[in-house]
Amino acid sequence: MKRVLAAFSMTTALTATAFPAYADGEINIYSYRQPELIQPLIDQFTKETGITANVLFLDKGLVERIQAEGVNSPADVIMTVDISRLTEAKDAGVTQPVNDAGINEHIPAQYRDPAGDWFGLTTRARVVYASKERVKDTEITYEDLADPKWKGKICTRDGQHSYNVGLFASMIAHHGEAEAEKWLTGLKNNLAKKPDGGDRDQAKAILAGECDLALGNSYYVGLMLTNEREPEQKEWAAAIHVLFPNNNDRGTHVNVSGMALAKNSPNKDNAIKFMQFLASGEAQEIYGKQVFEYPVKPGTEPSDIVKGFGKMNPDPLPLAEIAANRKKASELVDKVGYNDGPEM
Repeated sequence: MKRVLAAFSMTTALTATAFPAYADGEINIYSYRQPELIQPLIDQFTKETGITANVLFLDKGLVERIQAEGVNSPADVIMTVDISRLTEAKDAGVTQPVNDAGINEHIPAQYRDPAGDWFGLTTRARVVYASKERVKDTEITYEDLADPKWKGKICTRDGQHSYNVGLFASMIAHHGEAEAEKWLTGLKNNLAKKPDGGDRDQAKAILAGECDLALGNSYYVGLMLTNEREPEQKEWAAAIHVLFPNNNDRGTHVNVSGMALAKNSPNKDNAIKFMQFLASGEAQEIYGKQVFEYPVKPGTEPSDIVKGFGKMNPDPLPLAEIAANRKKASELVDKVGYNDGPEM
């Protein structure tokens, strides 16, 4: 026990929180998400229940840390983004299943693990950023991105980034590996330059005239539009409009932020109370507005900024099925030389 507590005391410089790991009336959250993004949720949960929530933020190595702590791990709840990190936690054996009728009622089956080891809370759409000045199209499909008419006009981040791998995995799920490879080759040939930067950098490139279309997550547009510390990002966002690919047929690919119960949760009852709270419409509305994402609970409204993008029709493909194709998708990225950029 002393060893675990000492380890936590060493993290306080990073987290500003020292965990009294096994105290009554508390839970310990290991989060890939920045504390300020989940703090409004924690404040409301504590207000309603009296349970204190301590947060350890790790931008990498979260699963490895829980594994190293073993049976003495103070972790109760894991909060993260992206289906890859949720499935990574399950595959690493650091989660345990939860079978709760209320949670299952609020979170549709497509956004949760069939065995109950992880649950989606909000979705982010993998959309197309389109130049307001140069692109007049109001509809597009992912398949269209391989059309030669867009040659030299598309920008993306690294093809091996989890956001893109998730999209490519969904293309395998819908079309099969052979067709997905042809499509990815076509997309590569339409790139304006080698993939680089983050999603916001793609909007910046559109403003600069380097490309006309880009792949990006929907929530970044909200973050750019409200960025007071770097107001130039508002100009990047103002240069684009959001297109939801396949919105009028099979639906737009989405990924999730999510939660899981840690395998050796020392405060399991309180942890499940927190998970029940996170699944509620009240919490999802708070969370969705905080991060400019879509709550997964049916009938829960996103923020006004997100509503301004237009109505999004999400792809109903279960995320577990997409996750099962991620390895193949990653292999295709290398096979077609996606990160080498377009052939000159």
